[in-house]
Amino acid sequence: MGAGHGHRLFFHGHSAVHRAPAHLKLLALVGFMLVVVATPRSWPAAYAVEALVLLSVVALSRVPVAYLAPRMVIELPFALFAVLVPFISHGPRTEVLGITVSEPGLHAGIALLVKGTLGVLASLTLAATTEPQDLLRGLQRLRMPDLIVQIMGFMIRYLDVVTAELTRMMTALRSRGCDPRSPRHWPVLARSLGALFIRSYERGERVHLAMLSRGYDGRLPRTEDAR
Repeated sequence: MGAGHGHRLFFHGHSAVHRAPAHLKLLALVGFMLVVVATPRSWPAAYAVEALVLLSVVALSRVPVAYLAPRMVIELPFALFAVLVPFISHGPRTEVLGITVSEPGLHAGIALLVKGTLGVLASLTLAATTEPQDLLRGLQRLRMPDLIVQIMGFMIRYLDVVTAELTRMMTALRSRGCDPRSPRHWPVLARSLGALFIRSYERGERVHLAMLSRGYDGRLPRTEDAR
Protein backbone atom coordinates (compact mmCIF):
# COMPACT_ATOMS: atom_id res chain seq x y z
CA MET A 1 0.00 0.00 0.00
CA GLY A 2 2.93 2.25 -0.49
CA ALA A 3 1.99 3.30 -4.01
CA GLY A 4 1.51 6.94 -4.78
CA HIS A 5 -1.94 8.40 -4.76
CA GLY A 6 -1.45 11.55 -6.82
CA HIS A 7 -4.07 12.65 -9.30
CA ARG A 8 -2.45 11.87 -12.65
CA LEU A 9 -4.84 14.12 -14.57
CA PHE A 10 -4.38 17.13 -12.29
CA PHE A 11 -2.22 19.97 -13.59
CA HIS A 12 -0.86 22.10 -10.78
CA GLY A 13 -1.69 25.75 -11.27
CA HIS A 14 -3.03 28.90 -9.64
CA SER A 15 -5.51 30.12 -12.24
CA ALA A 16 -9.02 31.35 -11.55
CA VAL A 17 -10.37 28.01 -12.78
CA HIS A 18 -8.16 26.16 -10.29
CA ARG A 19 -9.38 28.36 -7.44
CA ALA A 20 -13.08 28.11 -8.31
CA PRO A 21 -15.19 26.01 -5.89
CA ALA A 22 -15.43 22.39 -6.97
CA HIS A 23 -19.22 22.21 -6.68
CA LEU A 24 -19.61 25.19 -9.00
CA LYS A 25 -17.30 23.60 -11.55
CA LEU A 26 -19.31 20.38 -11.37
CA LEU A 27 -22.55 22.27 -11.97
CA ALA A 28 -20.95 24.16 -14.85
CA LEU A 29 -19.76 20.90 -16.43
CA VAL A 30 -23.19 19.25 -16.13
CA GLY A 31 -24.91 22.35 -17.51
CA PHE A 32 -22.45 22.62 -20.39
CA MET A 33 -22.89 18.95 -21.27
CA LEU A 34 -26.69 19.24 -21.23
CA VAL A 35 -26.48 22.19 -23.62
CA VAL A 36 -24.10 20.33 -25.92
CA VAL A 37 -26.24 17.19 -25.99
CA ALA A 38 -29.43 19.18 -26.59
CA THR A 39 -27.92 21.16 -29.49
CA PRO A 40 -29.52 20.04 -32.77
CA ARG A 41 -27.07 18.69 -35.30
CA SER A 42 -28.38 21.22 -37.83
CA TRP A 43 -26.95 24.12 -35.80
CA PRO A 44 -23.21 24.20 -36.62
CA ALA A 45 -22.96 27.80 -35.39
CA ALA A 46 -24.04 26.65 -31.91
CA TYR A 47 -21.25 24.06 -31.88
CA ALA A 48 -18.76 26.79 -32.81
CA VAL A 49 -19.96 28.96 -29.91
CA GLU A 50 -19.75 26.04 -27.47
CA ALA A 51 -16.23 25.19 -28.65
CA LEU A 52 -15.20 28.85 -28.29
CA VAL A 53 -16.54 28.98 -24.73
CA LEU A 54 -14.75 25.77 -23.81
CA LEU A 55 -11.46 26.87 -25.36
CA SER A 56 -11.74 30.16 -23.47
CA VAL A 57 -12.05 28.25 -20.20
CA VAL A 58 -9.04 26.11 -21.15
CA ALA A 59 -7.03 29.26 -21.90
CA LEU A 60 -8.15 30.82 -18.61
CA SER A 61 -7.06 27.70 -16.72
CA ARG A 62 -3.56 27.94 -18.26
CA VAL A 63 -3.49 24.18 -18.80
CA PRO A 64 -1.28 23.58 -21.88
CA VAL A 65 -2.99 22.05 -24.88
CA ALA A 66 -0.03 19.67 -25.12
CA TYR A 67 -1.04 18.37 -21.68
CA LEU A 68 -4.67 17.73 -22.65
CA ALA A 69 -4.18 16.48 -26.21
CA PRO A 70 -2.55 13.10 -25.38
CA ARG A 71 -5.32 12.37 -22.90
CA MET A 72 -7.96 12.86 -25.59
CA VAL A 73 -7.18 9.36 -26.88
CA ILE A 74 -9.89 8.11 -24.52
CA GLU A 75 -12.31 9.38 -27.17
CA LEU A 76 -10.88 7.07 -29.85
CA PRO A 77 -13.60 4.34 -29.62
CA PHE A 78 -16.35 6.98 -30.00
CA ALA A 79 -14.48 8.57 -32.91
CA LEU A 80 -14.22 5.21 -34.68
CA PHE A 81 -17.95 4.62 -34.20
CA ALA A 82 -18.71 8.12 -35.54
CA VAL A 83 -16.65 7.34 -38.66
CA LEU A 84 -18.62 4.11 -39.21
CA VAL A 85 -22.06 5.71 -38.82
CA PRO A 86 -22.21 7.15 -42.39
CA PHE A 87 -21.45 3.71 -43.84
CA ILE A 88 -23.99 1.71 -41.83
CA SER A 89 -26.90 4.18 -41.82
CA HIS A 90 -29.77 4.19 -44.28
CA GLY A 91 -31.34 7.06 -46.20
CA PRO A 92 -30.35 9.25 -49.13
CA ARG A 93 -26.79 8.78 -50.32
CA THR A 94 -24.18 11.45 -50.96
CA GLU A 95 -20.59 11.41 -52.15
CA VAL A 96 -17.70 12.53 -49.95
CA LEU A 97 -14.14 12.34 -51.29
CA GLY A 98 -15.28 9.87 -53.90
CA ILE A 99 -17.01 7.59 -51.37
CA THR A 100 -20.78 7.15 -51.26
CA VAL A 101 -22.18 7.41 -47.75
CA SER A 102 -25.54 7.96 -46.07
CA GLU A 103 -26.33 11.66 -45.82
CA PRO A 104 -28.29 11.38 -42.51
CA GLY A 105 -25.54 9.10 -41.18
CA LEU A 106 -22.90 11.64 -42.19
CA HIS A 107 -24.64 14.41 -40.26
CA ALA A 108 -25.19 12.11 -37.26
CA GLY A 109 -21.54 10.99 -37.29
CA ILE A 110 -20.23 14.57 -37.40
CA ALA A 111 -22.55 15.61 -34.58
CA LEU A 112 -21.50 12.61 -32.49
CA LEU A 113 -17.83 13.37 -33.05
CA VAL A 114 -18.21 17.05 -32.18
CA LYS A 115 -20.30 16.40 -29.07
CA GLY A 116 -17.95 13.66 -27.88
CA THR A 117 -14.89 15.88 -28.37
CA LEU A 118 -16.47 18.77 -26.47
CA GLY A 119 -17.55 16.46 -23.64
CA VAL A 120 -14.16 14.78 -23.28
CA LEU A 121 -12.28 18.09 -23.39
CA ALA A 122 -14.61 19.63 -20.79
CA SER A 123 -14.20 16.62 -18.49
CA LEU A 124 -10.42 16.66 -18.85
CA THR A 125 -10.36 20.38 -18.07
CA LEU A 126 -12.30 19.74 -14.86
CA ALA A 127 -9.96 16.89 -13.90
CA ALA A 128 -6.87 18.98 -14.71
CA THR A 129 -7.99 21.88 -12.51
CA THR A 130 -9.58 20.08 -9.54
CA GLU A 131 -8.06 17.72 -7.01
CA PRO A 132 -9.98 14.48 -6.31
CA GLN A 133 -10.62 15.37 -2.68
CA ASP A 134 -12.04 18.72 -3.76
CA LEU A 135 -14.36 16.91 -6.18
CA LEU A 136 -15.57 14.66 -3.37
CA ARG A 137 -16.23 17.65 -1.12
CA GLY A 138 -18.04 19.32 -4.00
CA LEU A 139 -20.28 16.28 -4.42
CA GLN A 140 -21.02 16.35 -0.70
CA ARG A 141 -22.02 20.01 -0.94
CA LEU A 142 -24.32 19.11 -3.83
CA ARG A 143 -26.03 16.56 -1.56
CA MET A 144 -24.79 13.51 -3.45
CA PRO A 145 -25.68 10.33 -1.49
CA ASP A 146 -22.94 9.53 1.01
CA LEU A 147 -22.61 5.94 -0.19
CA ILE A 148 -21.79 7.04 -3.76
CA VAL A 149 -19.26 9.59 -2.48
CA GLN A 150 -17.62 6.93 -0.32
CA ILE A 151 -17.38 4.49 -3.24
CA MET A 152 -15.78 7.17 -5.41
CA GLY A 153 -13.38 8.10 -2.61
CA PHE A 154 -12.23 4.53 -2.12
CA MET A 155 -11.89 4.09 -5.88
CA ILE A 156 -9.56 7.09 -6.05
CA ARG A 157 -7.67 5.96 -2.95
CA TYR A 158 -7.02 2.38 -4.06
CA LEU A 159 -6.86 2.71 -7.86
CA ASP A 160 -3.13 3.38 -7.76
CA VAL A 161 -2.66 0.53 -5.27
CA VAL A 162 -4.34 -2.00 -7.58
CA THR A 163 -2.56 -0.56 -10.64
CA ALA A 164 0.83 -0.89 -8.92
CA GLU A 165 0.01 -4.49 -7.98
CA LEU A 166 -0.95 -5.24 -11.59
CA THR A 167 2.35 -3.73 -12.75
CA ARG A 168 4.29 -6.00 -10.40
CA MET A 169 2.34 -9.03 -11.67
CA MET A 170 3.12 -8.11 -15.30
CA THR A 171 6.80 -7.70 -14.42
CA ALA A 172 6.80 -11.14 -12.79
CA LEU A 173 5.13 -12.68 -15.86
CA ARG A 174 7.66 -11.13 -18.24
CA SER A 175 10.56 -12.26 -16.06
CA ARG A 176 9.29 -15.82 -16.52
CA GLY A 177 9.13 -15.55 -20.30
CA CYS A 178 5.40 -14.75 -20.58
CA ASP A 179 4.42 -12.02 -23.03
CA PRO A 180 0.95 -10.64 -22.07
CA ARG A 181 0.51 -9.28 -25.61
CA SER A 182 0.88 -12.71 -27.23
CA PRO A 183 -2.42 -14.60 -27.81
CA ARG A 184 -0.58 -17.78 -26.82
CA HIS A 185 -0.16 -16.43 -23.29
CA TRP A 186 -3.63 -14.89 -22.90
CA PRO A 187 -4.87 -17.79 -20.72
CA VAL A 188 -2.07 -17.01 -18.25
CA LEU A 189 -2.98 -13.32 -18.39
CA ALA A 190 -6.64 -14.14 -17.72
CA ARG A 191 -5.73 -16.22 -14.66
CA SER A 192 -3.51 -13.40 -13.42
CA LEU A 193 -6.34 -10.88 -13.77
CA GLY A 194 -8.63 -13.28 -11.91
CA ALA A 195 -6.08 -13.51 -9.12
CA LEU A 196 -5.86 -9.71 -9.04
CA PHE A 197 -9.65 -9.48 -8.71
CA ILE A 198 -9.64 -11.93 -5.78
CA ARG A 199 -6.81 -10.01 -4.07
CA SER A 200 -8.66 -6.73 -4.53
CA TYR A 201 -11.88 -8.25 -3.15
CA GLU A 202 -10.06 -9.65 -0.12
CA ARG A 203 -8.33 -6.31 0.41
CA GLY A 204 -11.73 -4.61 0.41
CA GLU A 205 -12.99 -7.02 3.08
CA ARG A 206 -9.94 -6.34 5.26
CA VAL A 207 -10.34 -2.58 4.86
CA HIS A 208 -14.03 -2.85 5.75
CA LEU A 209 -13.28 -4.86 8.89
CA ALA A 210 -10.62 -2.33 9.87
CA MET A 211 -13.14 0.49 9.43
CA LEU A 212 -15.73 -1.32 11.56
CA SER A 213 -13.16 -1.84 14.30
CA ARG A 214 -12.61 1.93 14.33
CA GLY A 215 -16.28 2.77 14.74
CA TYR A 216 -17.45 3.10 11.14
CA ASP A 217 -21.25 3.45 11.10
CA GLY A 218 -21.90 3.88 7.37
CA ARG A 219 -20.77 7.50 7.17
CA LEU A 220 -17.31 8.96 6.78
CA PRO A 221 -16.25 12.13 8.61
CA ARG A 222 -16.89 15.24 6.57
CA THR A 223 -13.97 17.53 5.83
CA GLU A 224 -15.13 21.13 5.65
CA ASP A 225 -13.65 23.42 3.04
CA ALA A 226 -10.88 25.64 4.36
CA ARG A 227 -11.95 29.25 4.40
